[in-house]
Amino acid sequence: MSPDETTAAPAPRAGAREWLGLAVLALPTVLLALDFTVLHLALPHLAADLAPTSAQQLWILDIYGFMIAGFLITMGTLGDRIGRRRLLMAGAVAFGAASLLAAYATSAETLIAARALLGVAGATLMPSTLSLITNMFHDPEQRGVAVAVWLSCFSAGGAIGPMVGGVLLQWFWWGSVFLMGVPVMAVLLIAAPILLPEFRDPAPGRLDLVSVVLSLAAVLPVVYAIKEAAAYGWDPVVVALFVVGGVFGRLFVRRQRRLESPLMDLALFRLPPFTVGLGGLLLGTVVLGAFVLLFAQYLQLVLDLSPAAAGLWMVPYAVANIAGAMLAPMVAARLRAANTIALGLLVAAAGLVVFTLSGVEAGPVPAVVGGMLVTFGLSPLMVLVIDLVIASAPREKSGSASSMSETCSEIGMALGIATLGALGAAVYRFLMAGSVPSGVPAGEADAVRDSLPGAVAAAEDLEPSLAAEVLDAARRAFMAGLSVVGYTGVAIVLAVAVITFLFLRDVPEETEEEQREEQPKEG
Repeated sequence: MSPDETTAAPAPRAGAREWLGLAVLALPTVLLALDFTVLHLALPHLAADLAPTSAQQLWILDIYGFMIAGFLITMGTLGDRIGRRRLLMAGAVAFGAASLLAAYATSAETLIAARALLGVAGATLMPSTLSLITNMFHDPEQRGVAVAVWLSCFSAGGAIGPMVGGVLLQWFWWGSVFLMGVPVMAVLLIAAPILLPEFRDPAPGRLDLVSVVLSLAAVLPVVYAIKEAAAYGWDPVVVALFVVGGVFGRLFVRRQRRLESPLMDLALFRLPPFTVGLGGLLLGTVVLGAFVLLFAQYLQLVLDLSPAAAGLWMVPYAVANIAGAMLAPMVAARLRAANTIALGLLVAAAGLVVFTLSGVEAGPVPAVVGGMLVTFGLSPLMVLVIDLVIASAPREKSGSASSMSETCSEIGMALGIATLGALGAAVYRFLMAGSVPSGVPAGEADAVRDSLPGAVAAAEDLEPSLAAEVLDAARRAFMAGLSVVGYTGVAIVLAVAVITFLFLRDVPEETEEEQREEQPKEG
């Protein structure tokens, strides 16, 4: 043992105030994740009330995630400069106001705008919560537990979103799913000054507004192009958007390399574990985002469960999320992080196969079991990569570092809906193009061909025997699309498992302090 190791003082351990502060940080974490999935069961009710087009339905679902992903890097850096608690409280005010706007939206366009504002506000909250955890919990063991709790809240929020939405939809109108944000943010505003300390970079650089614009100009056109290509095919406009996003992305990277205080610290990407971990996190959340959407639609639209019943059937999924996140650090301590992640991904692949083989006649049990395996298996990837990102960055840059992992997670969830979700929709439309019964009126026939929610809504206006024929064809087409998405997800998670095992298995198990000593010193 070296002299440095024998004389190094142990990291201070957190006390009761820090753990109570973690409970406060759990509130916005649960709510932010819940807002990703709470609309999945509400979509048929939205379609009946606001009559959005299929394109508008996709925007209502995924613009929230796109805006969070676009602004996360900016807000993470801003929190390092002005203070993470201050940014957290400002975001809470904005999130509460946008929640009210969304709840009482009277048109699809207004709801899309409100969801976009919720995304911007959410981007101020997410890096603040994780970076505050970094600075509140200095002991690596306690920090690992705190990160697991944080991720459990985020995972559980996404999982229980449909359940909460189902209960609310059973008794109230669809706008009630947004009103939950108002009391939660009020509690946060009261408790944060009492329990959460303030942290900021002691020597912050200037926030480069040009970099902010370049980051948005790089991310948003590419995401939009992917969504359009998946939904409607390739055309010159889609290609042009990819090119525009790529050009601005290149300009963004070049500018970061020249700045003394960059918006994104590209030096972190020189570490192979950091890069491989974030890439795996992105792909894992792509699969998870598509799965959550299809799971909710399967329960409600294929099995014809009520919103409340569908939500209750998703409770085991939420429990598996929490269990996987909390067990991951303990298993990694025995098997190493790379082995734990790869093993978990094999479990997730098995879960996707089980879910894909579910059918109308099988009932909800096989799908629920498959869902539990999927979320349990993906949890080690989420927890251990986030902990790696935290350990790789200096404390004063923790907001920027945490925003990188969260950017991968948020854009991955949105891309999962936009790409794999659109892939399933494309299979559905292909199969339904010539499968609509001849007795269906033209207006209803277009809705039937477009999506399963549209078919369910159109069937309500048809006579019973014709409605049953329409629904049978639509559900079979949906299940075919679900199978294509499911097996695509299996291929993705198996590829990530192999890459993780090959590239992360030789990473030394360093302490937080040793990793930070290897980082370039600033100044």
